Amino acid sequence: MKSTRPKVLHELCGRPMLWWVLRALHEAAIEDVTVVTNGELAPHVASVAESAGILSARSVLQEPQLGTGHAVQLALAGLEPGAGTLLVLNGDMPLVDAELVLRTAGACGEALALVTARMPLPSAFGRIVRDGEFVGRIVEARDASDAELALDEMNAGLYAYDEAKLRAAAPGLGNDNAQREYYLTDTIGRFARDGERVVPVVAADYRSVLGVNDRVELAAAAALLNRRLCERHMRAGVTIVDPATTYLEPGVTLAPDATLLPGTMLGGKTAVGAHSEIGPNARLQNARVGKHAVVTESVIVDSTIGDFAFVGPYAHVRNQSDVGTGARIGNFVEIKKSALGPGVKAGHLTYLGDATVGERTNVGAGTITCNFDGTNKHATTIGKDVFIGSNTSLVAPVTVGDRALTGAAAVVTRDVAPGARVVGNPARVLPPKSS
Repeated sequence: MKSTRPKVLHELCGRPMLWWVLRALHEAAIEDVTVVTNGELAPHVASVAESAGILSARSVLQEPQLGTGHAVQLALAGLEPGAGTLLVLNGDMPLVDAELVLRTAGACGEALALVTARMPLPSAFGRIVRDGEFVGRIVEARDASDAELALDEMNAGLYAYDEAKLRAAAPGLGNDNAQREYYLTDTIGRFARDGERVVPVVAADYRSVLGVNDRVELAAAAALLNRRLCERHMRAGVTIVDPATTYLEPGVTLAPDATLLPGTMLGGKTAVGAHSEIGPNARLQNARVGKHAVVTESVIVDSTIGDFAFVGPYAHVRNQSDVGTGARIGNFVEIKKSALGPGVKAGHLTYLGDATVGERTNVGAGTITCNFDGTNKHATTIGKDVFIGSNTSLVAPVTVGDRALTGAAAVVTRDVAPGARVVGNPARVLPPKSS
C-alpha cells in the first residue's frame, strides 16, 4: 500500500477493510473471532471489531510474520479444543459476504471445505489443482509452473476446517518454498495423502473474494462495495439517479421515495426522509433530513434539516445545527451550532453562529452574527417574525425581540425590544411609526 497505515485499516466506503470482513462474520452470526495481527494493527482490533458488531474479538500477535500457516498455528494455541468447524479467512477480503461464509461453513462435512473462484488471468492467487471433483492441492502463484499458472480456478482464501484435523495437520507445516513461509494451503496436500476429501465451494462471482494488495485494488473494491450499497437502497424504493457518482456508507438510512442526484456523498449515521431530494453535489455527514426536504449542492454535518426545508445551493450547516420545518437556507449561507425555527428564511451570504432564530423570521443578505470576541463565543437570540435588514451585524451577546426590525447595515450592539426598529452604527432605536 506504500503507507504507514496497516493495510487492513485502509478504508472503503467509510469503513476499514477489516471492518467489512468482520461485519460479514457478524451477519453470519459468527461472534467467536480471533484476529491474527501485527504490532501496528493490534491496538485497533477491538474498536474495529466492536463497530462491526463483534464485541469480544480476541487478538493474537504474530511477530515475525512467517506466513498463513504460522498465523493459524498461533491462533490455535489460544483456542480451547473442541470448536467443531473452524473458519479461516483473510483480513484483506472486504467484498466477502455472509452468504458465502455460511455456505462454506455448511460444506465442511469432512476435513476441509474451501472457496474457489474462476478468475481472469493473469492472477496472483494460488491455483487449484483438482483431483476429480475434489481439491488435490493448491499451488501459490510464485511457486507455480507455467502449466499451473494457466489454470483459472483460484484459491479465494476462505476455509472451513474440521478443527481437530487442522490441529493435527498444523504442526507438520514446512517452509520449503520461495518465500520460506509456512503456508496454510499445505494442509490440503496432507489431507489428500491421508485420504481426506477437500471440498471446493465455488463462488458465484469471483469479485466477492477479491483481495486488496494496493491502492488500485482498494479503489476497485470500494467501487464494488458502493455499488452494492446503492443497489440495496434502490431495491428498497430509493431513487439513485447515477450510482457511479453517488457515494454511500453502510450506516446511512434512506426512506422509500427519497431521491439522490449525481455527486451526492452520504456518510456516518445520515438519515434521509421520504420524498426528500439530495443533490446534485451534496455532502451529508451524520445529518438528519426530514420528509419532503431538498438539499442541493451543500454540506450538512452533524445537523438536522426539518420537513419541507430547502437548503442550498452552496450552503454549509454544521455543529449540531437545527433547521426547522419549512425553513429556507440559500446561497452561501453558513449555519453553525444554531437553531432556526419553522419558516425562517436566510437566502443569501449570511453567517449565523451560536444563534437561536424564531419562526418566520427573515434574515437579510449579508447578515452576520459576530459571535466571537477573540476569546469566547457568545449567543445571539432572534425572536419570531423579525426582519433583519441586509448587511446587519449582530454583536453577541445580543437579543432581538419578536417582530423587531433592523435597518440595512445596522450594527446591533445592544438588545432590541420586541417590535422596535433600529438603524445605524451603532444601531439606535427609531421612534414608533405614527398612526
